Amino acid sequence: MTSNHQTWAGMRLGLPQSGSGSLAKMPRRILAICLDWAIALLISHAFFTDDSTATLGIFAIMQWIGVWALGASVGHLIAGLRVGSLTGKRLTPWQSLVRALLICLVIPVAVWDADSRGLHDKAAKTVLVRR
Repeated sequence: MTSNHQTWAGMRLGLPQSGSGSLAKMPRRILAICLDWAIALLISHAFFTDDSTATLGIFAIMQWIGVWALGASVGHLIAGLRVGSLTGKRLTPWQSLVRALLICLVIPVAVWDADSRGLHDKAAKTVLVRR
């Protein structure tokens, strides 16, 4: 008889318990998204007179391009995180776009599984890990 019990979040995904490549913990995730939002707000303030639609658009573009091109947004980089594909391959522009758009909807981010993967990561087949 086998058990489906996992000892740590990310174990089922083949991730280490701690260190580089381990699942990102909530404090780092919150720091990263707050930093990204602050940068989007600053850009919106400077160029779009604090327009909320512009702020959300800037945030989405930062998430999409940053994660696709670098494997991380600016906030992720500062917090020591990166977004990886479950296949181990480089993220496609579509994976990154799906992830970014779902983050902007907020609800997918607030619903997560036993591996702390939000619906945005599940839909994009990605995982946020420590660098």
